[in-house]
Amino acid sequence: MAASDKQRIIMGIDPGTNLLGYGVILIDARKVHFVDMGVVDLRKEKDHFVKLNRIFHEVGILMDRYTPDDLAIEAPFYGKNPQVMLKLGRAQGAAISAALHRQIPVFEYAPRKVKMAITGNGNASKEQVMMLMGKTLKIEMDNKFLDASDALGIAMCHFYQLTNPLSDTSASTNWKKFIAAHPDRIK
Repeated sequence: MAASDKQRIIMGIDPGTNLLGYGVILIDARKVHFVDMGVVDLRKEKDHFVKLNRIFHEVGILMDRYTPDDLAIEAPFYGKNPQVMLKLGRAQGAAISAALHRQIPVFEYAPRKVKMAITGNGNASKEQVMMLMGKTLKIEMDNKFLDASDALGIAMCHFYQLTNPLSDTSASTNWKKFIAAHPDRIK
């Protein structure tokens, strides 16, 4: 992201079939501002396909409200139960479909990468992510929003990926290209 870039809105999604977390941040001149966070509570829905429809619909409403430039979403992690993995993958797919339906680019991040970006520890707990997101964004956090703070972490991970010159392999090996692409970083 160059300094000349306009404001950018990033929506993070922590997909789930019971609770789906979302977080929205605004980037303005390399400063991050908290916009919103919350959960879509799907626990009352018994039918899995109804849950998927609600995810597509409600995530779409959030996207229409905040008009994100990017969607950052957590990749399903390896688990012991293949049925849980399948359901999480479907929930992720419903949220991704809502973004693609609106031509919003999608970026996927592994849970360990998000935790590493936020806390410096790929094995950090949800509570650690929540605490650091609260401090970073200067907001009060509540344990009932663990899925939402994870979603904010996913959005922040994407922001760090966009602004880290080392995330672009050509930049890390070619200083001339890096300087041309990031004149604002030269003092």
